[in-house]
Amino acid sequence: MREVSGWRPVADTEPARKPALARALSQLLWPWEKLNSWLFGANYNPTYQSGVLAVFLLGIVVVTGVPLLLFYRVGAPYESMQLMQNQFFLCWLRALHRYASDAAVLAVLFHTLRMLLGGRTAGPRARAWLSGIAMTALMVAVGVLGLMMVWDEQAQRLAIGAIQFLEGLPLFSEPPRRVFGDNSSVGEAFFFMLIFLHVALPLVLTFLLIFHTSRTARARLWPEPHLVKFYGVCMAILALLWPAKLAAKADLLHIPGAVPLDWFYAFWLPLVEIVGPTWSILVLGLVVVGLASIPWWWSGRGSITEQASVVDESHCTGCTQCFQDCPYDAIQMVPRTQSADERHSEWVARVNSDLCVSCGICAGSCAPMGVGPPMRTGRDQMRDVDHFASSIHWNAGDVVVLACRWGTGESKEWTDFPGLHLYPTGCSGSLHTSILEMLLRKGASGVLVVSCPERDCSNREGPKWLRLRVYEDREAELQARVDRGRVRLLACPAVDIQQAVAAALAFREELLQLGEAMLGESESVRCRTQEVKVVGL
Repeated sequence: MREVSGWRPVADTEPARKPALARALSQLLWPWEKLNSWLFGANYNPTYQSGVLAVFLLGIVVVTGVPLLLFYRVGAPYESMQLMQNQFFLCWLRALHRYASDAAVLAVLFHTLRMLLGGRTAGPRARAWLSGIAMTALMVAVGVLGLMMVWDEQAQRLAIGAIQFLEGLPLFSEPPRRVFGDNSSVGEAFFFMLIFLHVALPLVLTFLLIFHTSRTARARLWPEPHLVKFYGVCMAILALLWPAKLAAKADLLHIPGAVPLDWFYAFWLPLVEIVGPTWSILVLGLVVVGLASIPWWWSGRGSITEQASVVDESHCTGCTQCFQDCPYDAIQMVPRTQSADERHSEWVARVNSDLCVSCGICAGSCAPMGVGPPMRTGRDQMRDVDHFASSIHWNAGDVVVLACRWGTGESKEWTDFPGLHLYPTGCSGSLHTSILEMLLRKGASGVLVVSCPERDCSNREGPKWLRLRVYEDREAELQARVDRGRVRLLACPAVDIQQAVAAALAFREELLQLGEAMLGESESVRCRTQEVKVVGL
């Protein structure tokens, strides 16, 4: 495959690329992504739906935590844990509670990586990123409190480490470590406080989750049923086969030896124990500042591509399609300032630039091509595609591959395949279907659109809307006069680029065979026509 020589996108219309750091991170994680793609596929890949999986796992934690809380006694915390450990059902519930908590941390980590890989941190998305950091910190705090409630040797190390860390903050007039002077100093009040915080903080987490998704249209907070069944059964089997162990009882007069730690929540403990509270606070501060500042230094997009969409009111018909399709609620329908008539609708679309992420999906949803980011509306796409198509010497079986830059569009695997012409694009949902028709009219035998998987789109819903426009007559649909047999859509992650190349080559071969069959039919018809003429003579 090759990009056509002599054609270059106009600088102002070139879609946003992945930030340089995101591309570097993609290369680093390539083996892991490849393994996940091979093991799970797009439908079950946990990294693609890590956000909703985290919510699902936390739901398991809540459901399993309620019955455990009923058997917990603040006057005898460790003894009540022993009682649960000796009863099969409660032991299984405790293991499920513990493993779901750990898996939720993994899911949040994967979700964070997907946001970084997709460049989904800057501009209007910064609010979700910052609230996500707060949610993660709060979730870890709740998990640490839960581990301390067990009051085994691990809980003892966690409690002493947490107190040492707090001593580095100028908050206390007296050293709080006195709370753990001996076993008798840790009484019911301490464990009642743990229970209260362990129950109350998740309520705060719920409000943060609502805030986290408040700028997202049609926010999905729960996995699809097949994922709930698959991962739910996996967690249940894991808890059944490997019950969570209970360490020895905490003894403040004895320094515990080698104690197995839950590294998902106790990852910070060795740092506090080795370098002390002051340096631990400094390291934590640097980490928080680094994560919180990512929206300002991770994004690599230029000022042109960051511009919000605009509406040409002279072309707006008030159909509301861009309003319905926008993934970020950045478009509203407002009364038209000029009076409506037979040429102008009563309502017109209006873009809130504070919410627009410049994904361009509205450009693909507008049949009259009246909305989109500057220089990237449907009309601009038609102009650029016309320039692209005019520079090609078309041959039979030629296929144009429209590949999303966020996925396979910039892969080096696209090299020297005769008859295939690469046209890198922005999000596939921003493509106006008219450019598919134009390419076919200009001489292409077929058009293959290679998008990201629907569950891993950097703009959430791009491949979904394109599929509905091409095959299910959603507004701004591909016209019925276009042969659907010459248009293909392929959802393919960047790590499966070989699959995309193979699909493009197979599509070209299919078109060549179809062309030969049609040529054979036309020759047969011509011969029969000649025979009729001879008989007539």
